[in-house]
Amino acid sequence: MQFEVGAIVEGKVTGITKFGAFVELPGNKTGMVHISEIAPVFVKEIRDHVKEGQMVKVKVLSISEDGKISLSIKKAMDPPPRREFRPAPRQPRPERPGNYEWQKRTVEGGSFEDMMSRFKQASDEKMSDLKRCMDSKRGGSGRHGGSGRG
Repeated sequence: MQFEVGAIVEGKVTGITKFGAFVELPGNKTGMVHISEIAPVFVKEIRDHVKEGQMVKVKVLSISEDGKISLSIKKAMDPPPRREFRPAPRQPRPERPGNYEWQKRTVEGGSFEDMMSRFKQASDEKMSDLKRCMDSKRGGSGRHGGSGRG
């Protein structure tokens, strides 16, 4: 029997190695399913997915000039039913902590050093505000509070 690339045929698993499974095809031909083509999920152990003697449906991926047949089990499977996408209803965005503007609305010119200086200053202010906010949520003990650890 002649096989064509893209054909889906049924065969019997005749051998399993750490890198793939060998499948006996009609016409006394043998092809190999690489480990990456065993299942649509990550395959660590091939024996978790197929067993020797099991009949499997395979798709012919390629046939080399020397007659080696490359097969895929996962591409021969029926595609999973498509689920209709329904976006979740829009929720209002929560307020950001710190009650300050996270990004400047205007683009300021200047040299790279000036921009870096403004960025560092804004970053330091934001970190300070964030630290103050987090300390108040922890009870205000800060670094030097009496946490009892020592």
